[in-house]
Amino acid sequence: MRIGITGCAGRMGLMLIRQVLTNEGCTLGGAVEQPGAAAVGRDAGLLAGLGETGVIVGDDPAVLFAGVDAVIDFTVPAATADFSALAAQARTAHVIGTTGLSPAQQTAIEKAARHTAIVQAANMSLGVNLLLALVERVAATLDDSFDIEIVEMHHRHKVDAPSGTALALGRAAAAGRDIPFEDHAVRAREGHTGPRRRGDIGFATLRGGDVVGEHNVHFAGPAERLELTHKAGGREIFAAGAVRAAQWTAARPPGLYSMRDVLGL
Repeated sequence: MRIGITGCAGRMGLMLIRQVLTNEGCTLGGAVEQPGAAAVGRDAGLLAGLGETGVIVGDDPAVLFAGVDAVIDFTVPAATADFSALAAQARTAHVIGTTGLSPAQQTAIEKAARHTAIVQAANMSLGVNLLLALVERVAATLDDSFDIEIVEMHHRHKVDAPSGTALALGRAAAAGRDIPFEDHAVRAREGHTGPRRRGDIGFATLRGGDVVGEHNVHFAGPAERLELTHKAGGREIFAAGAVRAAQWTAARPPGLYSMRDVLGL
């Protein structure tokens, strides 16, 4: 499978290049960066520290999508929404790890999925997707006498909060309880908030250092508490999952898929 990478000079982009180049069954079909970026015109393999590949970093995403079987995209919301339209036009699979999308940008992705296979996940790791399934199961089993609180921590450079993975965990809990997520999500607390409302799903956000990602889901009930935790030790787990998702899209019909589909969960 020929896989392309957007935002190839970023931390995740470089990790994805390395993952594709060292993964059997796929080849690096192209890589792009923003026009004017220092990486444009350079060999993608040399950029990632793995030696010359002959794949030169470009700045035209339309050319990239037209020339590969799948594109992996960990960029920014506005770019991802535009890329989804290119994926639909080229009938190229699109693997999306970008978080923080607006409702309009999400609608654009859903529209594109009518024409090509799109895998979208707030987190591509195997462990996190198992955690999502566990959170939904536990939330369905425990009634709302158990309060749900989600605590996440990431490195100081992360720009969105709560993290996309934390929100996905909240949505999994809401699905387990069969309640509307947005009606019960409490994303921040400050000042005199009054007592906790029964059935809420609370979030707390920590930022600092070089933490790749930690997520804790607390089910706090009468006289006991259950905690489910995932800690990421390196970004390679996200890159490995994304490449696995790209390979999974081969011969898949158009549609919007998740990592739970990829992993058979």
